[in-house]
Amino acid sequence: MDPLPAHGAGPVGTWLLRDLPETIETATASLDPQDGDRMEPDGVMVDGTGGVDEEIRSSLSAVPCAVQDARWLTPDQQIRLVAVASLITGAARLLAEDPGTAITTGELSRM
Repeated sequence: MDPLPAHGAGPVGTWLLRDLPETIETATASLDPQDGDRMEPDGVMVDGTGGVDEEIRSSLSAVPCAVQDARWLTPDQQIRLVAVASLITGAARLLAEDPGTAITTGELSRM
């Protein structure tokens, strides 16, 4: 993929060019198969996060809306940004729901 053009002025452009790559890097480094869905000793179910905290998940979920405001990106670049954000979010959810299967069947590596 060609690098994103640097002329995307404004808050959306700054977020896409600087903050989003850092968020994706942090999310990828944070993936944790130990942070799965679980039951607490008191019987309360807790949704695991796959190692990705709420702030990062929230940022990744904003990508589809943000790229709509980035008219300086080509449609291909917009789709790729949405795909990457979706894959990272999906990898974390996959690890949270079923880490053993995700790892042993290669689902995680395919993502």
